[in-house]
Amino acid sequence: MIILGPTASGKTRLAVQLAATLRGEVISADSRQVFRGMDIGTGKDLAEYKLEGQSIPHHLIDIRAAGEKYDVDSFKKDFNAAFRMIKEKGVLPVLCGGTGMYIHSLLQSHSYTSVPVDAELRARLLLKDKAELEEMLTQYPKEFTEHADRSTVKRLIRAIEIAAYLQAGGELTQDQQEFTPYVVGLDLDVTSRRSRIAKRLDARFASGLIEEVQQLLSNGVSAEILTFYGLEYKMVVSYLKQDISLTELRERLYNGICQYAKRQMTFFRKMEKDGVKIHWYQADNPSSELTKKIINNLPASFISIANATKP
Repeated sequence: MIILGPTASGKTRLAVQLAATLRGEVISADSRQVFRGMDIGTGKDLAEYKLEGQSIPHHLIDIRAAGEKYDVDSFKKDFNAAFRMIKEKGVLPVLCGGTGMYIHSLLQSHSYTSVPVDAELRARLLLKDKAELEEMLTQYPKEFTEHADRSTVKRLIRAIEIAAYLQAGGELTQDQQEFTPYVVGLDLDVTSRRSRIAKRLDARFASGLIEEVQQLLSNGVSAEILTFYGLEYKMVVSYLKQDISLTELRERLYNGICQYAKRQMTFFRKMEKDGVKIHWYQADNPSSELTKKIINNLPASFISIANATKP
């Protein structure tokens, strides 16, 4: 089972509820929650993995040291290992997260993420504008470009990199675990989403977001790396450098997170255009009600896993 949705939509709470009900374990699909010591800025919410005194097993959280790099290929390898381990227990894997690229990489029919980076080619392509890159991509065979994302210069460069690799005879790594996905999407109207983002942001400040970033810097994680880790860390670093005020910090974070949530929804809609079936539910319903609705609509194979593992 896959649970996706924009930030602050309640994905973790729902995933934990479903895992508890269906005898499952949660796998995180979050590009930053893999890092230790980055709890508040990433919205790790570890307390949510406890439900009525029961701890729900979770995977791919706190598996890397802050300061390391992590990418979609690393995620796929770690996912495959976690998925295999959960399946060997005979219980249900519940993938949960908002990093659409990570989730989509598991649902794609080709392992394009295994294509290595060509630094020399990228350096040449960076000198070209979007129109020139689009023209270059049309020069490759259609079978190498049909899944290309042409929305940005960065993605066009990656598409050309993949097409060039395949045209030169490069092979794709097919190490994907076989599974039948049931994808649940959580949606919110814009007003509700922004309200939740504002409340969550206030809670993060109250919980010590600024202090967390200060501690990471004290532990030797560079400001450059923290900036790479995303909006919250980038903005707090600017505040600590006294480039912006506390009021500006909160305002920029709020606006930036709202924009990020909008981009997440755009990516999920693109996944649907690519053929991914997403069963959408309104996130403003209580998680207990959502759980009942989702279970009532599940294929019988998912229910049979839960029944098979009942004590």
